[in-house]
Amino acid sequence: MNWTDERVEKLKKLWSEGLSASQIAAQLGGVSRNAVIGKVHRLCLPGRAKAGGTAAASRTKRPTSAPRAPNYASRVTATTRTITTRPVGAAVMKEEEEMEYVTGQELEPVSNVVVPMSRRLVLTQLTDRTCKWPIGDPMKEEFHFCGNDSPEAAPYCSFHAKLAYQPSGERRRAR
Repeated sequence: MNWTDERVEKLKKLWSEGLSASQIAAQLGGVSRNAVIGKVHRLCLPGRAKAGGTAAASRTKRPTSAPRAPNYASRVTATTRTITTRPVGAAVMKEEEEMEYVTGQELEPVSNVVVPMSRRLVLTQLTDRTCKWPIGDPMKEEFHFCGNDSPEAAPYCSFHAKLAYQPSGERRRAR
């Protein structure tokens, strides 16, 4: 199979539209998925657009929200959408970005949190019933583990378990 100029142009067009290498191979006919991938690399084509976005949108670093401060109420956020255009080769790509901004923060201390005192255990002193939450820098002399009593078959005490395990809804909002 020869790569004619016409087939190369069709490959570039399909690649920029976001089709997979298998789909492109099927549309071109007489060529394998691996041959398409090899040709794309030899042509140094940019990352292709993905479903629901553009190649640049998938490569741009998304702003991450600041970690939630424990013991305080949730933040107030606002969402804005911007549409920008940029040239990609001979085509112009339209990108829509959704940004979430923190507009204010309601600081409402939670009063029922008790921070336990650490028992300062070293690794050799840990058992199945002690909290294994690390405290400090492992490369320093004062490094230790919490060591408080943990529930059966749990690695952390109840306080550290609240820090370690977040409800799935909060994890989705943090992204």
